[in-house]
Amino acid sequence: MSSSLDKLMYSFVMEDVLKGFFIYVPPGYVACVYDLGRGVLKKVLTPGLHFKIPFWQKAKLFNTQTLEYSISRNFNPQFEKALGDIPIAAVAEDGKRIGVEGTILLRLDVHQIPSIWQTIGEDFVQKIIRPTVRSRIRMVASRYSAGEITGAKRDAVETELKHELERIFYSRGIFVETVLLSEIGDIKDYERTAKE
Repeated sequence: MSSSLDKLMYSFVMEDVLKGFFIYVPPGYVACVYDLGRGVLKKVLTPGLHFKIPFWQKAKLFNTQTLEYSISRNFNPQFEKALGDIPIAAVAEDGKRIGVEGTILLRLDVHQIPSIWQTIGEDFVQKIIRPTVRSRIRMVASRYSAGEITGAKRDAVETELKHELERIFYSRGIFVETVLLSEIGDIKDYERTAKE
């Protein structure tokens, strides 16, 4: 009994010690390292196994794959750090109040991730992405009538929205791959859905 308990304790201790020396970065991710003496290091760790100084350095994984920012009725706003939002209310050029749903595909610039972590922090979705997306959708929607947004000028609306988001996100290390509007409707339909 005692020897099996000793082996179990030994395995826990070895795992903790070895985990402290290494950071495993899976494919599609990079790791940033915070060093107690030098702060956030500029070099990112690419996929693979890397050595780090235990107790002196802390590593944080960041996803470098295409991220889907979904604007949908199915989004739960209680999860503030989740990548997405509820339908966005906007006023079209003709004064009609509309609700906008869609998907925005984003990707973090690998070379700027240390700067993002240093200046914005881990909660960049709620600090930068969500407020910017809401603002730009409302601004672009105000330039078109409700009929144009849902009809003939839908492509132009998506393109203009992509350019507006790129203008703000690019300098912060976030690439906008594409903007896809899925559903645009009368805001009253969205309010009715929320109450049901």
